[in-house]
Amino acid sequence: MNPELLRQFSKVDDVVWELPKTFKHDMQVPARIYGTPSIMKDMDDTVVDQLTNVACLPGIQKHAYCMADGHSGYGFPIGGVAAFDPDKGVISPGGIGFDINCGMRLIKTNLKLKDVQPKIKQLVDTLFKMVPAGVGGRGFVRMNPSQMKDAMQGGAKWCVEQGYGWESDIGRIEDFGAIDHADPAKVSQKALGRGINQLGTLGSGNHYLEVQTIRKGELFDAKAAKRFGLEEGQVVVMVHCGSRGFGHQIATDYLNVFGPAMKSHGITVRDPELACAPFRSKEGQAYFHAMACAANSAFANRQVITHQIREAFKHVFKEDPKELGMELIYDVAHNIAKLEKHKLNGKNKEVLVHRKGATRCFGPGRAELAPLYRDLGQPVIVGGSMETGSYLLLGTKKAEEETFGSTMHGSGRTMSRTQAKHAIRGEQLQKDMEKRGIYVRTTTFTGLAEEAGFAYKDISEVVRTMEIAGISKPVCALRPIGNVKG
Repeated sequence: MNPELLRQFSKVDDVVWELPKTFKHDMQVPARIYGTPSIMKDMDDTVVDQLTNVACLPGIQKHAYCMADGHSGYGFPIGGVAAFDPDKGVISPGGIGFDINCGMRLIKTNLKLKDVQPKIKQLVDTLFKMVPAGVGGRGFVRMNPSQMKDAMQGGAKWCVEQGYGWESDIGRIEDFGAIDHADPAKVSQKALGRGINQLGTLGSGNHYLEVQTIRKGELFDAKAAKRFGLEEGQVVVMVHCGSRGFGHQIATDYLNVFGPAMKSHGITVRDPELACAPFRSKEGQAYFHAMACAANSAFANRQVITHQIREAFKHVFKEDPKELGMELIYDVAHNIAKLEKHKLNGKNKEVLVHRKGATRCFGPGRAELAPLYRDLGQPVIVGGSMETGSYLLLGTKKAEEETFGSTMHGSGRTMSRTQAKHAIRGEQLQKDMEKRGIYVRTTTFTGLAEEAGFAYKDISEVVRTMEIAGISKPVCALRPIGNVKG
């Protein structure tokens, strides 16, 4: 960040930095960024411009936030959180993202590193074959338009009914795998056509399927880990993907609607990428219901992928997935907007929380949480780069008080994809990773180079930042040993 710009922030505490409403004349609320001094120093100036533009939107409440993994995005910064008054505020696709309900899923096994390491190449090769990746990846689930609409409404529940999963999975998914206000009538035929063949596919970009282990000394909360059934040396599987082209088309469709709608509703924004509509308006409600269709499609996508992962382990280890202990730990959404009740000025108030590249992070006791984990707080799955590893965290009550129950979703880029491609060749990166014990299969070496570890922030520092702030607390680190990359 430009030093002169950084000096305009006031330091709220060790890792919270604030710009006042006077930074831009039409800001409705202050803007806050979470970061250590080194994270703030390296933060892109564009993040500040985008975040303060968000702070100008009608009906925004309390603050515009950027988590420690923040970097520039479309309209909102990635890592951005903003809550709006449902009656006076707006809904904005730029505050949700094009890959609606891009999210994280974590599956445990009862296998140890010593069991998996000798078979890691066979396992990753099998996963690569069974879970299509890349831009044009097509899933094995064949659906007609009527079945696709059922999946839009039923999400992961629909998948389990079709035999792609276990009943026990549903209680381990945010929103129990299906948001109930999905309305397929609000989805275009073009979006339907893009999504109908993509169930059970990873896609491209930073999406991945990763085999991981818990190293010695990297289990930080033994009591919570025991509740999750985790211990040192154990092997788990993490998935990062979303609604793919289906969600992208829904976002595109409604951005085209919201441009003219803003004129009719008398709304002006600082950036066309912040196109929005009043939440209670016809346009705002149509998008909200279409967004839920994409979110449910993403839950369904990760559910079918889970089925395929279990089948791949069954093929390689010659045991039933239930015998291998392949229970779902949790599935969390980012890139989504939700109506939630939060305390403002001492009173409970319903607000529309936009989380773009940010994860819900409720503390213990919230009714929305699965009964299985309600006394613990929400499990938070944070994906790092494919070289450095990821984390399992827990939400806190302070997150509910400070950030509308939100934390980061990953490590966050520090380098553009173009810069990363110029810095290293994918073939070389693959060889280097294998020497370090990480076997990778990818659809394109260009895409692999884009996701090099040096193109991302230090995931441990990002996690530590939010821990210092009291927003989320680490349970364990998860280090990669095998990766399927789109």
